[in-house]
Amino acid sequence: MMTMNGDAPEEFEYDRAKEVKEFDESKIGCKGLADSGATTIPRFFIHPPQSLQLAQSFSFHLIPTIDLSHADSHRRSEIVHQIREASHTWGLFQITHHGIPLCVFDDTISAVRSFYELPTGVKSQHYCREMGCGVSFTTSTDLYRSNAAAWRDTLQVCVGPDPPKVDLIPEVCRREVMEWDGHMRRMGKVLMGLLSEGLGLERRGLEEMTCVDASNLLVQYYPYCPQPDLTLGIKSHTDPVMLTIVLQNQVGGLQVKHGEEWVEVKPMHGGLVVNIGDLLQMISNDQYKSAQHRVLANPFRETRISIPVFFNPSKRGDTDFYGPLQELLSDEKPALYRNFTMGDVMGRIFSREAGNLKNYFEL
Repeated sequence: MMTMNGDAPEEFEYDRAKEVKEFDESKIGCKGLADSGATTIPRFFIHPPQSLQLAQSFSFHLIPTIDLSHADSHRRSEIVHQIREASHTWGLFQITHHGIPLCVFDDTISAVRSFYELPTGVKSQHYCREMGCGVSFTTSTDLYRSNAAAWRDTLQVCVGPDPPKVDLIPEVCRREVMEWDGHMRRMGKVLMGLLSEGLGLERRGLEEMTCVDASNLLVQYYPYCPQPDLTLGIKSHTDPVMLTIVLQNQVGGLQVKHGEEWVEVKPMHGGLVVNIGDLLQMISNDQYKSAQHRVLANPFRETRISIPVFFNPSKRGDTDFYGPLQELLSDEKPALYRNFTMGDVMGRIFSREAGNLKNYFEL
C-alpha cells in the first residue's frame, strides 16, 4: 500500500531494487502500465518535491524561432547573428524553413508510434539495457542508476559513426528512422556551419572536429500518466553532448529554464528544437550556453512523442583532446575549462555525474 505522497506505511518495508527488477523484467514499459488502467504509479517513479516544483512560465512566444530560408544567400549573416544570440542567451531555439518536407515529419512520427503500439511480446524482442546493443528499447534509460525513474519509454538507435545492422531496427519504423537520420546528418552540418561562423570561425570549423559524425537517435514515448504531479518525463538536466536536434509531435511538455523561470517550448508543426550541449559550451568557452531543460509527465490521453538526435565528436582516443578553441582565447578571455577526451566525458556520464559535467571540467 502506498500513500499519495509516495511514503510507505512504517509496517511496509519497501524493496526498491526488487520492484524495479520485476518491472524491468516484465518489459511492458510505462505504456504497458498506462494501458493496464493503472490509477497510481509505482513508487520508484515518484520524484522528490523539490524536483517537481513548477515555476511560473513565460509565454512560449519568447522562445527564439529562426527562419533558415535563404541561409546560403543574402540572409546568412542575419541568421548567423540570430543563432549566436539565441545560443548565448537561451541555449535553445526552434528552426523553421529548414528544407525537410512536412510529410516527412508526419511519416516519421506515425512510424515510430506504430512501433510502440506493437503487442508487448513483439516489442519486447528489442528490449535491452546492455551497452553496445546498437538498437535497444527500454523504460527510463537510467532506471537502475537514478533515485527516481522517468515516466517514458525509449527506443535508442546508435546511428553513427558505426551504424547498427539495418535489420536490428524495428521493421515497422526502419525506413522512416533511416530516412530521418539522413535528414538530421544534413541538418547537423548546416547548423554546425552557422554555429561556427557565429564564433568567428570558418564555416567548417566545428564540422572538421568531426562533431556530426557520431550521433545517437532516440524515440522518446511519453504515455498518459495517472499521477503527473508525482513524477517527470525527464528530470532537469543539460545534454552532455555537442548539439541536440529534436522533432516533437503536438503534445507539449518540454520546458527550458531561462533565468529562474521554466518556459514552455510549445510544439510547432514543421519546427525543430535545437539545443546547445555541454561540450559545445566548453569548446566555445561559454560563448554558447547549454540549456537546462526537462519534460513534464504527460497528463493527456494523447501520447507525447519526441525524437532527439544527439551529435558528438567521433574521435575518442586517449590522445584526442577537446577543449576551449585557441581561436577564442586571449589574455582578456582565458580558457574556462580544461582539455578533455571523450573517454573523460563518458566516464563522468556513467558515474552518474553528467549533470555536473561543466563544473567538473572547469579550471
